[in-house]
Amino acid sequence: MTLLYKSTRDSKNVVSASQAILQGLAVDGGLYVPTEIPKAKLDFSKLAQQSYQEIAVQIMQLFLPDFTQEELQECVNKAYDQKFDDKEITPLVKKKKQYYLELFHGPTLAFKDLALSILPHLMKKAAQKNTMDKEIVILTATSGDTGKSAMEGFADVKDTQIIVFYPENGVSPIQKRQMITQKGENTFVAAVKGNFDDAQTKVKQLFNDENLRKKMAENKKIFSSANSINIGRLVPQIVYYVYAYSRLVKMGEIKNGEKINVSVPTGNFGNILAGFYAKKIGVPIQRLICASNQNNVLTDFFQTGNYDRNRPFYVTSSPSMDILISSNLERLLFYLTKENSQQTKKRMDELTQKGEYTITSEMKEGLSGFFADFASENETEKTIHTVYEQANYVIDPHTAVASCVAKKYQDKKGSSLPTVVLSTASPYKFPQAVLQAITKETQSSEEYKMINRLYELAKKPIPASIQELKKAEIKHRDKISVDQMTNYVEQVLNLK
Repeated sequence: MTLLYKSTRDSKNVVSASQAILQGLAVDGGLYVPTEIPKAKLDFSKLAQQSYQEIAVQIMQLFLPDFTQEELQECVNKAYDQKFDDKEITPLVKKKKQYYLELFHGPTLAFKDLALSILPHLMKKAAQKNTMDKEIVILTATSGDTGKSAMEGFADVKDTQIIVFYPENGVSPIQKRQMITQKGENTFVAAVKGNFDDAQTKVKQLFNDENLRKKMAENKKIFSSANSINIGRLVPQIVYYVYAYSRLVKMGEIKNGEKINVSVPTGNFGNILAGFYAKKIGVPIQRLICASNQNNVLTDFFQTGNYDRNRPFYVTSSPSMDILISSNLERLLFYLTKENSQQTKKRMDELTQKGEYTITSEMKEGLSGFFADFASENETEKTIHTVYEQANYVIDPHTAVASCVAKKYQDKKGSSLPTVVLSTASPYKFPQAVLQAITKETQSSEEYKMINRLYELAKKPIPASIQELKKAEIKHRDKISVDQMTNYVEQVLNLK
């Protein structure tokens, strides 16, 4: 049986991997999932001797069967090159008894680079396979990192345009400056008056707006997504779970086949869902630890079976996780219903109409491979401080959330299994929060003074992309309301 992709809301809506990448979101509003879990024979003793690039080709071939090995090799070579400042791409470091998988060595200093460096190349190949004669318009809402990573990947890529919406007061100063200084004739960025959920909900509506879709078609354009709702974003993220386990074997920290835990700072649920797929294909993961900040809607869902977004929204020191509607949870929900698209659609409709849904006790049993908890702002700050004091290692607030919740799991369950914490962003992206936690001093309002102070503590080179930001020209100044997003899209795309 050839692996294809089907919608979570209509199992009859089946497309190839390349078509799923081009569409991003299914036309029925659902998300694409593989029609079967690919069968893999993961020999970690052998994988331990291979590079990140070699492992990436093998894992992606499993999930993207209509791409040839040569095509994937070309995409991988272009994606994971000198733009990453560590030849390991995602180095695994041990600090005291904790393992950190550093996912921030790409051009925008966030884990999104691992997927968004390769997505433009996958999309270009997919367009060729499907003889597409339309311009691809990437439409994306960002909680801080996706926007910059996507624009970096798609800037000046032929036959594409990219439009990014970010919450006006919901990203860090560095994240904001990264976006508003983005170069590229095909890049457009707008601040939205509202939070990430407001922007993301509207983007999904735009994808399914019949009138807008008609105008796009008349102008030979088609929407796609760079969010993790696109399987072309999700599949590359499976790779680093395989890679992390292979490095533990290579380092002699575990024996081949021994179980580990992985703690993932979680907002939109894409990163941890990639871990779910990694476990499905044979990575020996005992528990996927779902770590949330004060916007702990996922913690409550895993603990009670009730998903309820009707709650206060908090702006925290880990803004990429300030989310109350976790889009990728729909894919997990689909598996919990035993791939019942009607039951999945029913609950997603309830979320739209009432702001909540509840799963059955039988479905809740399917969550046994997860553990969920959250870290308060105080706990996040304390964790940054403690890790620095005990291990002389500087972590960002998102990583701190995952580290804090990993310890909660170890304490509650008495688990002594090796635990890998996904370190999803460089501390240089959040200097104020990190310095406040480590030094307890009142911080300067000047971002670059804080970055220099952080350098003194971290003893790690300031990334070139951060140094360049100081002199970078501001190119994007648009600020709009959610209601203006449709008009904004029509205007920048010159839809008539």
